[in-house]
Amino acid sequence: MGFFDKLKNGLGKTKTSFNEKINDMFSNFRKVDEDFLEELEEILIMSDIGVETSSKIINNLRKTIKKENLKDEEDVKNALRTEMQNILDQVDNSLKLETKPSVILVVGVNGVGKTTSIGKIANRLRKDGKKVVIAAADTFRAAAVEQLEIWSNRSGAELVKREEGRDPASVVFDAIKKTKEIDADVLIVDTAGRLHNKQYLMDELRKIKKVIDREMEDCSQEVLLVIDGTTGQNAISQVKAFKEETNVTGLILTKLDGTAKGGVVVGIVEENKIPIKFIGVGEQIDDMEIFNSEEFVKAII
Repeated sequence: MGFFDKLKNGLGKTKTSFNEKINDMFSNFRKVDEDFLEELEEILIMSDIGVETSSKIINNLRKTIKKENLKDEEDVKNALRTEMQNILDQVDNSLKLETKPSVILVVGVNGVGKTTSIGKIANRLRKDGKKVVIAAADTFRAAAVEQLEIWSNRSGAELVKREEGRDPASVVFDAIKKTKEIDADVLIVDTAGRLHNKQYLMDELRKIKKVIDREMEDCSQEVLLVIDGTTGQNAISQVKAFKEETNVTGLILTKLDGTAKGGVVVGIVEENKIPIKFIGVGEQIDDMEIFNSEEFVKAII
């Protein structure tokens, strides 16, 4: 299946929920007036897009309807799609891996699918012909290293791990050394699941970043935050919290196949101005896709 088909399947619950509300409203469609726009705004808010973002979409839609004199149901739907896509397209979602080697530092709280995402991204990069090293720097949780080992074997990436409790920054140092030794293209670094209020974990993250900056000074760096799509509006506040602690360059959105809250994607981008770089739409190793705004919007409306 291509991205759009996977997305349509993966976002089935979001699409059903969103479309049911939209279709119910359009089934009573008479004309585009303030009552109609207010009801549409309420549907966007209920679909986890968020109050501020929904208000912006409706205000822009109101101007478009007036300017283009839109009266047809399908024209209004198309204009709604365009407004949502414009928000998603205001930030560049391309993966910046311009040097050899490049680094992807992966952060996020426990339980969001961080380890699984790393395995899937490694698999994508390997399929693109890149040599990948994974650093198992979540040394606080033995299960994380074991899980990462399974995923690295599946993806054909080289894993650098050390015993549980080892200083994470030293694991990253070893992984950088291995990356240079085997002339790898990309180093992916797993980090301990953390909340912004756990100071010692944030300190560990800073140490890891310091080692990367020192040892790979001129390399392209991506800091990707993994967010669980099922948490809806909580995901937006989580992004804000991590932004305060580290220079997040992009987001990996997971578990969208299990939720009706996929609309949160639009709110996250609008409120944080950080791009979605990858989207997880299933359990298989191939179910991690580079985010495509046009197809995402088509898949939910």
